[in-house]
Amino acid sequence: MKLPIFIADAFTARAFRGNPAAVCLLENELEEDMHQKIAREMNLSETAFIRKLHPTDNFAQSSCFGLRWFTPASEVPLCGHATLASAAVLFYKIKNVNSTLTFVTLSGELRARQAEDGIVLDLPLYPVYPQDFHEVEDLIKLEGEEWAPSMAMLVQKLLLRLSDTYNRSFLENLKVNTENLLQVENTGKVKGLILTLKGEPGGQSRSFDFYSRYFAPWVGVAEDPVTGSAHAVLSSYWSQQLGKKEMHAFQCSQRGGELGISLRPDGRVDIRGGAAVVLEGTLTA
Repeated sequence: MKLPIFIADAFTARAFRGNPAAVCLLENELEEDMHQKIAREMNLSETAFIRKLHPTDNFAQSSCFGLRWFTPASEVPLCGHATLASAAVLFYKIKNVNSTLTFVTLSGELRARQAEDGIVLDLPLYPVYPQDFHEVEDLIKLEGEEWAPSMAMLVQKLLLRLSDTYNRSFLENLKVNTENLLQVENTGKVKGLILTLKGEPGGQSRSFDFYSRYFAPWVGVAEDPVTGSAHAVLSSYWSQQLGKKEMHAFQCSQRGGELGISLRPDGRVDIRGGAAVVLEGTLTA
């Protein structure tokens, strides 16, 4: 078996930042267990598999493809950065002739379109609701913090907003024991933890509407560097909090990444980001 494979850094205009994802192009169907084996071998937060929907489809000419995402531990229903990476491979390396691509996924049809400043993803927008989650104090211990957790039930993401008295530097340097997360929350109710903080005036640097970090040890990812699916939740939350439809976000992982956000009239969200393909080759097995 020989598969074309790429690695692309998503939500960044420069290589070696943002969130790397592996992207496999499937000319033919894989044996089901091979998806997980390849994802485990790549050992990135996500490995994406793009497949043709019809035998006559062409990666350079067709505009609609199947798309699945796997962490090293399991398949996931939605991944924004690996979708962005997949679109980048098709647009920039395969030279797909279409300006918009449609991906058929477990989360329905997702679209990616080329823009002057990157690629725009059309993703579902997930509402959040106040959640009575008693374990939250044990998840993240901060002296004096009174949590008001929210939950995006459809995607099993728990959102915790830090006090406005904290700043970006505090969130960046906050130590989170992800092994402890697995011990404290083992009911299966939560698959990802979002920590978020209101943005600050930019001063001499670029300002952001909000910051975040994302942890998903429940699916084999201790901390995800930049997370499109988490921003499908954060966009809903911060739009309500700030009264804004257009926002600019930064995910404060060690690699870091920027996201442009625009809530759509149809109840979905456009998330914009750059991507850089940093590796291409052939996977043999």
